[in-house]
Amino acid sequence: MSGSLIIAGLGPGNPAMVTPEVTLALSEATDIVGYIPYVARITPRPGLTLHPSDNRVELNRALHALQMAQSGQRVVVVSSGDPGVFAMASAVFEAVEAHPQFATLDIRVLPGITAMLAAAAALGAPLGHDFCAINLSDNLKPWALIERRLRLAAQADFAMAFYNPRSASRPDTFTQVLHTLRQDCEPTRLISFARAVSTPDQHLLTVTLEQAQPEMADMRTVVIVGNSATRRIGPHVYTPRSAG
Repeated sequence: MSGSLIIAGLGPGNPAMVTPEVTLALSEATDIVGYIPYVARITPRPGLTLHPSDNRVELNRALHALQMAQSGQRVVVVSSGDPGVFAMASAVFEAVEAHPQFATLDIRVLPGITAMLAAAAALGAPLGHDFCAINLSDNLKPWALIERRLRLAAQADFAMAFYNPRSASRPDTFTQVLHTLRQDCEPTRLISFARAVSTPDQHLLTVTLEQAQPEMADMRTVVIVGNSATRRIGPHVYTPRSAG
């Protein structure tokens, strides 16, 4: 049998935001692999086996998927958002690098709408000029590196999108982020909190950096900090294309 491995993005939460390409891949899969809440978004059907697993086991998950594909199964590894943005695509290729026997497998990455872009669209156009995305989790990199990137991005006047701003295991991370930003950005800089974007629980809040509080963010929140030219137009936030 000729197996395959597809790494697919399920988008930010609304089923309407799953691409037709990903929908087709899911319909043809024999096995779905992923983090528990993402696999839960897949409708069970005859001939499909679901393989949910806990967080922080990305490499084990990737290796399991590669082994099944090598044995002839049509495997889809699912991520929320886009699989190449702080998600499973990188983990799969890291596993392939460590186990070269999988290098000849049929592996494809299917893009999805990442939370950053869904949040920006819901807000208006806060990423209308140069921007960067930073994962605030220190699970795979030290806080010192996160802080350095925050400072450099602020000094370069990038708009910034933050993933994983605050969690039960890291309650003080976003406090440190706000402290760092306030040293390099003006207090009137706009900062937007987009929680559970595209779902019925969606909540959008835009305040100034001076007004921002750590409790405004959690793990379901994408935080977007504008650049020095970002402004409000009615209910919308946008960054001019000529900024900077």
